[in-house]
Amino acid sequence: MSVELQEIDLAVIGMTCTSCAQRVQTKLNQLPGVAASVNYATESAHIDFTAQYQVADFVKAIQEAGYDAIAPEFQSHVDEAIENDGIRIRRHFWFSFALAIPVVLLSMIPILQFSGWQWLVFVLSTPVVFWGAWPFHRVAWLNLRHGTANMDTLISLGTFAAYFWSVWALLLGGSGALTYRATHSLFVGAMADMGQAPALYFEVAAALPVFVLAGRWFESRAKRNSSSAMRALLSLRIDRATVWRDGIEVEVPLAELIVSDIFVTKPGERIATDGEVIDGESSVDEALLTGESVPVSVGPGSSVVGATVNLDGRLLVRATGVGEQTKLAQIARLVAAAQSGKAPIQRLVDRVAAVFVPIVLGLALLTLISWLLVTGDAQAAFAAAVAVVIIACPCALGLATPLALLVGTGRGAQMGIVLRGPETLEQSRRIDAMVLDKTGTITTGVMAVQSVTVAPGRDGDAVLNLAARVESYSEHPLAQAIVLAADAVVPVTEISGFISSPGRGATATIEEVLVRIGQPRWVLEQINQAAAPWFDEAMREATTAGSAVVAIAGNDELLGLISLADTVRPTSRRAVGELNRIGIAVTMLSGDSIAVAAKVASQVGITDIVADVQPAEKVAVIVAAQQAGKVVAMVGDGVNDAAALVRADLGIAMSTGSDVAIEASDITLVRNDLLAAVDAIRLSRRTLRIIKGNLFWAFAYNIAMIPLAAVGLLNPLLAGAAMAFSSVFVVANSLRLRGFQSISGKAS
Repeated sequence: MSVELQEIDLAVIGMTCTSCAQRVQTKLNQLPGVAASVNYATESAHIDFTAQYQVADFVKAIQEAGYDAIAPEFQSHVDEAIENDGIRIRRHFWFSFALAIPVVLLSMIPILQFSGWQWLVFVLSTPVVFWGAWPFHRVAWLNLRHGTANMDTLISLGTFAAYFWSVWALLLGGSGALTYRATHSLFVGAMADMGQAPALYFEVAAALPVFVLAGRWFESRAKRNSSSAMRALLSLRIDRATVWRDGIEVEVPLAELIVSDIFVTKPGERIATDGEVIDGESSVDEALLTGESVPVSVGPGSSVVGATVNLDGRLLVRATGVGEQTKLAQIARLVAAAQSGKAPIQRLVDRVAAVFVPIVLGLALLTLISWLLVTGDAQAAFAAAVAVVIIACPCALGLATPLALLVGTGRGAQMGIVLRGPETLEQSRRIDAMVLDKTGTITTGVMAVQSVTVAPGRDGDAVLNLAARVESYSEHPLAQAIVLAADAVVPVTEISGFISSPGRGATATIEEVLVRIGQPRWVLEQINQAAAPWFDEAMREATTAGSAVVAIAGNDELLGLISLADTVRPTSRRAVGELNRIGIAVTMLSGDSIAVAAKVASQVGITDIVADVQPAEKVAVIVAAQQAGKVVAMVGDGVNDAAALVRADLGIAMSTGSDVAIEASDITLVRNDLLAAVDAIRLSRRTLRIIKGNLFWAFAYNIAMIPLAAVGLLNPLLAGAAMAFSSVFVVANSLRLRGFQSISGKAS
């Protein structure tokens, strides 16, 4: 009997570095039937498990590892715990900073050293070591109990080593004399004055926690700020909705809203949930979802998204998605999955970090023994060993990938670009070909009037208006396009005797004129006339261009022929140009004839066209490109694109497309604009560059600094400052992604 596979995300409280995340992950994965991934940057655990487990089982396992966990239904508790953790770090930092300043000044500047100064330094540094650095000692003790070590072990060990050496020197080594003066050097070997009392390292014991706490505080703020956009997005969901029931408006909790319910949205209100407008016209502000500042006009038949703002009209909306079915919830799930996942490059870093701390402790011990054997100078040996411990703290290494990923995906969500997972970053770097579906991707997927051909002596605007007055009673997409085109010519007025003939056309009487409009063959049959030469010529041109045609007759006289076609998105041409500029060759894929496809391709600057393909053949086009050595991205929006999106190396779906297409894709574009696909590639590549820059800095820093510390070229205080700076550098470098701008904001 198979057991149902489930998944859950838990907030993990108290992690301080990537080694903590590794230990929690190992603890969870020890449970049979559990596959867990723990992310330090997002402070979360994603767990796939079988039905035999309860949430309490995972919380208990995490607590046994020395941390705490909160279930997702208690999100307010999660926010409170994160906020309290930030307050705690800030409190420890300012306390330690205030006491460490005089300790460092007195220790490093001989001219400030008065008689007995070292005793004041001892008094000031003691609370810093035992209370200010307590967060590190607590985690180090938990690690020791479990037989492991992490970055906090190194910090705690370095702080205690410097402090207790100094206490020994002060009480028993002769450094407590009132006449004692300290001398310092950048180099360990020159720090001890031979024949004098041993050096004091109270400034190291006091300053090291300050440096690390400052880095932690900075990290904490960066992580909270990076996820604030998504928290703000989710917080915009309203609690109650006004539902239309039995002819009256009734206010109900949002949780009670069901699919097909009719609800009311007044000007200035947020739309309760995803739906379709059935009455009313308005403008909707979708900026928070799509990044677009221009409001979208909606009317009957238009789709609207929950949490967007209805600006200026009363709307009656039929709910099409509620709860976890909404676009907002879908985006939140995709972003959370991307942020909690791990890129392939991060898995390598995790393996390195897991063995890094034990290696560092071994190197520190080797350094101590080597100095003692070679020089016999216990003070220099101690200083070099402590410097190795401090300089090697892998904070920067642990933050390099997850923090950049957190900031990058957060910025993408703000711009209407949702990355499904970290693997997307790796794939985007290699993409050199992109296949674009025509309808709904390059084009809007919405029909619009292209031309109106009329009988000799007739006025085109008048014929179009006559057609629109009849079509205003129809819900057919072609009818709506004709009405929309005529609105700018003459207002649509009332008619009588409207009769619809489904699949063929419609008739109506307008000012004693019997108007017939619909398929050309049907209209000609109704008026019992042959087509005139001007009509035949217009039909040939429309057929060649692949346009849909609608004929109109009045009182048995053929009046005109209206040609309609899908419209090209205004930004598609620029998007193709930008893709070519960044080295991506573009191919257009279409099920239409070569003539129709070529016309659209020429409008947007595409020369490589694959036309007249069936849905099943789209996969073959992708495979052929891949066999030719291309790394292919596919952009589509329909159910018939889903297989091709999966087969492509990188699948990109328009959010207005089908749910199947979105689920099959690697990137979802909430902003229905092909320029967003360019932005998605640019953002992914920029995020990957930031990650690689972070990793280079972290690895280069440790590779270069550990040998310098081991041979005595760095004293412990400078080692602590350098270690903290490396983490701050990685955080600051990652935060650069918050300034990433859409290409649509640049000049053409």
